[in-house]
Amino acid sequence: MPYHKDKQQSFQAAEQGHKQAMDAYAQSQIVKHDASYGHELKLLKEEINETYQQIQNALENATETQHTKLTQFQQDLQAIVDEVNQD
Repeated sequence: MPYHKDKQQSFQAAEQGHKQAMDAYAQSQIVKHDASYGHELKLLKEEINETYQQIQNALENATETQHTKLTQFQQDLQAIVDEVNQD
């Protein structure tokens, strides 16, 4: 049973990280032309890096359904990275 709990906890951490990264991205877009954009961008990068790590940890023991969702989280983050790098 502890293994199942670890699976769920690692997935939930990745899921929460994904939400926080998406929120940080939305915030950075709001202040894109503001003086605090650099600060918001730094926070976004930190959030994305942390979330990538959480996703990698969760993928190690994810169920098939979780794996699909985690892969989508990775794709979402990559889209943000690609867009930020274009700016």
